[in-house]
Amino acid sequence: MKHIARKRFGQNFLTDQQVLSDIIQVINPKPGESMVEIGPGLAAMTRLLLEGLDQLHVVELDRDLVARLKKNFDQSKLIIHEGDALQFDFATIPVNQGKKLRIVGNLPYNISSPLLFHLAEYAEQVEDQHFMLQKEVVERMVAEPGGKEYGRLSVMLQWRYHMELLFIVPPTAFDPPPRVDSAIVRMIPKKEKLPCKLPLLEQVVTKAFSQRRKTIRNCVAGLFTDQQLIDVGIDPQLRAEAIPLEHYVALANLLDLNPSN
Repeated sequence: MKHIARKRFGQNFLTDQQVLSDIIQVINPKPGESMVEIGPGLAAMTRLLLEGLDQLHVVELDRDLVARLKKNFDQSKLIIHEGDALQFDFATIPVNQGKKLRIVGNLPYNISSPLLFHLAEYAEQVEDQHFMLQKEVVERMVAEPGGKEYGRLSVMLQWRYHMELLFIVPPTAFDPPPRVDSAIVRMIPKKEKLPCKLPLLEQVVTKAFSQRRKTIRNCVAGLFTDQQLIDVGIDPQLRAEAIPLEHYVALANLLDLNPSN
């Protein structure tokens, strides 16, 4: 029986065999690796991943799809976790000694940003991540300072990951076709992040991008003086989108030194 894609789960199933082949090639699954797929859906990618792995974990929310997966796969090879990826504890996936977790998936576009932030909590336990996302989201993730795509998502993810847009996937590769282009992104956790406290970086970045049309001086008024901005190398007349990651880290560390600000 044909599964009808559910809008509330953001379901768009990848059906293009060439695109699937291209994705598997960049992921390059190998025996002995610990991998989890988020949202396996109709298992088009799941089957191909299992050809290279001893075992694959999947996280799926849709009960009908979970039932289908249980029916169609050997559950000693495919370990199914029924539930919401936004709530899932990825640290519970077992990994072989000396290995880290690899995470892949065609992420639901309606929860992509909160899911990326949830996954970032596990970055130190992760080898790499390969995701299909809305092209616009990937462009924001990898954006350099100076463009309108550069924002909170760019800064917070670039603090944790090296990221690369690998290739574009057209709507025709899906059933049903989404209204936007998609893209494959590779995310590799940084072994050495710029040192700062995450909550303070989050506070600074959220404040900085709260009013994108205003200067950084106005956006962070109450947190920093003009002189403090200048001292860390920031022109107070710039907008938030023109300021690189390292300067936001410097502001977070300044806030750490002066918590009364």
